[in-house]
Formats: sequence, C-alpha cells, structure tokens
Amino acid sequence: MLRKAGAPLARCLHHTVTMAKRLPARRLDGVEYNPWVEFTKLVREYDVVNLGQGFPNFPPPDFAVEAFQQATSGDFMLNQYTMAFGYPPLTKILASFFGKLLGQELDPLKNVLVTVGAYGALFTAFQALVDEGDEVIIIEPFFDCYESMTLMAGGHPVFVSLKPSPTGDGDLDSSNNWQLDPTELASKFTSRTKALVLNTPNNPLGKVFSKAELELVASLCQQHDVLCFADEVYQLLVYDGVQHISIASLPGMWDRTLTISSAGKIFGATGWKVGWVLGPNHILRHLQTVHQNSVFHCPTQAQAAVAKSFEWEQLHMGQPGSYFAEFPKAMQRNRDHMIHSLQTVGLKPVVPHGGYFLIADISDFKSKMPDLPGAAEEPYDRRFVKWMIINKGLMAIPVSIFYSVPHQKDFDHYIRFCFVKTWLEPHGQSLRPGVPAAFSALPGPSWGSGIISPRLISACLWEFSSGLESFLPIIKF
Repeated sequence: MLRKAGAPLARCLHHTVTMAKRLPARRLDGVEYNPWVEFTKLVREYDVVNLGQGFPNFPPPDFAVEAFQQATSGDFMLNQYTMAFGYPPLTKILASFFGKLLGQELDPLKNVLVTVGAYGALFTAFQALVDEGDEVIIIEPFFDCYESMTLMAGGHPVFVSLKPSPTGDGDLDSSNNWQLDPTELASKFTSRTKALVLNTPNNPLGKVFSKAELELVASLCQQHDVLCFADEVYQLLVYDGVQHISIASLPGMWDRTLTISSAGKIFGATGWKVGWVLGPNHILRHLQTVHQNSVFHCPTQAQAAVAKSFEWEQLHMGQPGSYFAEFPKAMQRNRDHMIHSLQTVGLKPVVPHGGYFLIADISDFKSKMPDLPGAAEEPYDRRFVKWMIINKGLMAIPVSIFYSVPHQKDFDHYIRFCFVKTWLEPHGQSLRPGVPAAFSALPGPSWGSGIISPRLISACLWEFSSGLESFLPIIKF
C-alpha cells in the first residue's frame, strides 16, 4: 500500500489489511487456546512461587552439564548437521538402553527417531498416522496436547476417564485408586478407532499403570487393530517400589506401539528439547517422512550431550552413585515433604507413584469460597489458581485443563503441584535430601522471599483458611 501524501508513516506501517479469503487453516479450529500460555503470562506478571510448571529449579546432574559444555566447546563439527533421524552415538545408546527394557533388539537406524522433545515425537506421530475422521482414544486426565494434536491431524478425540475409588475416612487418596472401567473402555473402540494414547506414569495424576491394566489396554488394541502411542517420559521416575512396565514389552504389542520419552524429564534439562520415539520400522518410517519434511534435524550439540549422559549412567548402573537409582529416592522425599505440607493447611493430596507432580483436592476451599472472581462458566479450579497467583503469590495448575470440556466441571476441585524443586528453609539451609556428589550442590531459587519449603507453602496456603491478610513466614507445623 502506497502512503498518501502527508499520512504518518507509523500509521501506514500498522495498517491491517483484511483478507477476503479465510486466513487461518481449518486445522487450527478449536486449538487456539493454550492454558500454558495463559498461566505462564500470569507467572511473569506477578512475583510468585512457581510450583505449577513441570521443570526443576536446580541444575541437571554434573555429568550432564559437563557433557553439554564439552559438546559446545569440543569437536567443532558438532556445530554442524548430523544425521536427520538422530546423532549416531545417541541413537545407538538409546537402542541399547531401551531395547533391554522393551525386550527387543533395536536397530538404531530403523527403530529410533530423535525429535524436538517428546512434544515433537507426539506431534510427528499424530501427523504421520492419524487421518481425517480417525478416532483417537484419550485417557483422562491427559496432557492437553493430545487433544489438540488429534484435532490438528483431522482426527476425533474420544475420552474415557480414570475414576477415583472411595477411600476410608482419614486415609490419603492414592493415584493407584484411580481406575478405568473395563466395560466403558471397551465401549470406546469402534471401527474408526486408529490409536489410543497411554501416558504412564500419568501427568498430572502420577498414576503408574499396573500390568493388569496394561494387559486390558493391550488386549483391546489387538482385538480392534489399534495403534498405541505410549507417552513414557516419566518412566525412570517411580516411587514406593512401584514398577513401571512399558506396554510395548507385552506380547503382541511391539508391532503396534510407539514408545515416547525425553531427556528433558530424565535428566532435568527440559530446555535441551531432546526427545525420541521407539517403534517397529513399518510404523516409524512414516514418522521419519514427517520429520524429514518438517524439522528435518535436531540440534547436534544437545544430542551429543544426551548421548554422553547415558554413557555416564551406563558405567554407574547398579552402583551407589547411579543417577537413575538415587534421583527417584530424592524426589520421593520431596514428594513426601509436599504431601505433609499440603495436609497441614487442609488440602487433600492424592499420592503419586511416578512423575513430577501430585494433585490435591480443594473441595473444602470450594465450599468456603465458592464465589471467586471469574466467568460463571469457568471451572472453579481455574478461578482458584488465578486468585492464588494474584493474591497469595503461589502458582499451581488447575486440573480441569487435563479434561475434555464435558468432564471439566466434574474434576474442577483439584489443582496440580510440581514437587521436583529445591527445598530450602527461609534462612537458606538446604532441606534437599542428600544425594551423590555427581548431582552437585543445588543453589536456592532466585525469587527473593519466595523460597520453596514446606513452611513456605503452609504460610501461603494458611491465609486461605485463616483469612489473614499478610504473609506469615513464621507459621510452623
């Protein structure tokens, strides 16, 4: 557009041209809203203790940090492209390490694809395998991208909920008490079902599916000729002696399962964005087609660092310094600290057996404070979390975002906390359980007075039930 004589240049530069044609692609219909964008914006706007988002506030283990430093300052060729489907040392060690867990002899070139995080692996799988009109079964609560990725691929999400079993008076609820109804699950399979998404350990619940539950899912997938997308990013972080079982290791499931994981969650380095998907070549080759025609290639240096990190762990496996053995123990103690803290202020935690998160029942607060600000149709937990961020400086995530719209009101009395954080008392002494020297000394968070500790959580939450107007850092329990 030519500028008229005398018209301000700034006004011309910001002039919006309205297209007669539809601008956004139809595959974006229904996926514009992203809860993480909304709540991350609130965190930036207010000075909060962030116990909502799923990332550690401490460094990765020493050996991983050193591996990354070596990758960026050592071999100059690591600044260049590597093989499109994965840096060879990484695909080789992933094939070796996870092949043992899956009971398969994995070919690094045919059975492993390195992706931009587990998110990239999921997106590639949906784009490669879900077609217009295909149905995808999603188990609730679910990580929210499963629904949007199904829709963007032209598919139709079909939801089935885990439902909590009653607990005795005074007993803590457990993620293992949340079960699928076998009849209801079976009813979701039709001739149009293309895939089922299985997340174990589950985010946000922390449920680790038992062998019997996995066998039920496996039987239905085989009976109806359905693929399984197994999101197992937390598979190495399980608690209380619970065993994680990959569904791909069950009889008849390798040939129809994609197993997805991520170095971000395993090594506490979510910003590296190195993920992978493992599966049979007759399925994986279609993901490779999507990959080579989209991102093509993932950053070489980050892949090299992850390969070296796995090499370090393989050398220490079964020894006292094993990261994969010691880190879950440390995080289980963090989990127990948080459970105790939340109980102290009247919340009812659901004990997780895997992953980074736990959910807590806020029903008592809902009955005491039913009329929080927000739209009438907005689920209560979202209004509660926004109020908590703005007024109390504490961030969690509303659990209703992990449910389909028809079911959100049924589960809007839970909020999610991340316990993979550094634990400090107000005077700075570490409460973090002792772990091997390989982890290094973890620094405290840089949020000023917002130091994460059970006492801090209690102090923030105590205001909800006591009506106090000021922050009470000396509350003890």
